[in-house]
Amino acid sequence: MRILIFALSVVVVVCGKSAQADSWQPSAGHTQIPIWPGAAPDLQPVPGPETVTSSKELLAGKPVITVTNVTRPTITVYGPEGKSGGAAVLVIPGGGFQILAMDFEGTEICDWLTSKGITCVLLKYRVPSAPYVWKCACRPHNLSLSLPSLQDVQRSMRLVRFHAAEWHVDPHKIGVVGFSAGGYLVAEISTNFERHLYPPVDAADKESSRPDLRCSSIRGISSPLMAS
Repeated sequence: MRILIFALSVVVVVCGKSAQADSWQPSAGHTQIPIWPGAAPDLQPVPGPETVTSSKELLAGKPVITVTNVTRPTITVYGPEGKSGGAAVLVIPGGGFQILAMDFEGTEICDWLTSKGITCVLLKYRVPSAPYVWKCACRPHNLSLSLPSLQDVQRSMRLVRFHAAEWHVDPHKIGVVGFSAGGYLVAEISTNFERHLYPPVDAADKESSRPDLRCSSIRGISSPLMAS
């Protein structure tokens, strides 16, 4: 009986660990690209290492993969399937600025975009940022709280334009789509693209961070808007 209990304990421990990984990794054939050549600006302390968790509850028949404690933001480029019109979309997952829903609001969106001939660039931005108070209507307050995440979005937009020729992207056809907290960042990048939120670090920062097309979903409300 003791041997059986010990064996069951080992299984429980192994299964528990299998639900978590050290850091999020894209599917085979795709490589994460760090968006900052060194440490990210205004880097904030986090309670632990980057961790990937698979939910026990199923959504649309699948567990939700979430990432926490991101301090090394990255982008992952997913090339289009079939004929491409040169358009690219930066995808910003949601998660209340505390986690990132990397599959449900990330890789699954990229699968759909690439099937339409659109290059997808998935952003893994910094979380957690400072505690986000969504009920606060004072926009400068909210902007200051989400600043590290917005810096990552600005930098990513500039990197896509900087690498446009290499990634076969039209620099005038770069959009952005976000969900929940990512939708908030879509609104901010669409109205704050002329504000330089961090000191330039290389030639990519000479590019514009202005999206040509934006679509956001904040708290279940979808709002597709064309950038003027």
